[in-house]
Amino acid sequence: RPGSMIRVPDATHNILKELANDTGEQMQDLLVEAVEAMRRRRLLELTNAAYAEMREDAAAWQDEQDERTAWDVTLADGLEAE
Repeated sequence: RPGSMIRVPDATHNILKELANDTGEQMQDLLVEAVEAMRRRRLLELTNAAYAEMREDAAAWQDEQDERTAWDVTLADGLEAE
């Protein structure tokens, strides 16, 4: 729903207000930016955890390395860079 309200602690609201004053951005835009940054950070954390788990399985990790090697040859496919 556009325009939905959320409650934040007064301290958080004050920080948002200060950031908005410092940057000239709207508080809601700052919140959108913060949530997107957190979403991206979480995605990287989950990806790193998945790779760490894969490295513990020697066969799975070798499969990953083999796939990387197979894809690496496409870098020298003779096509000019755009």
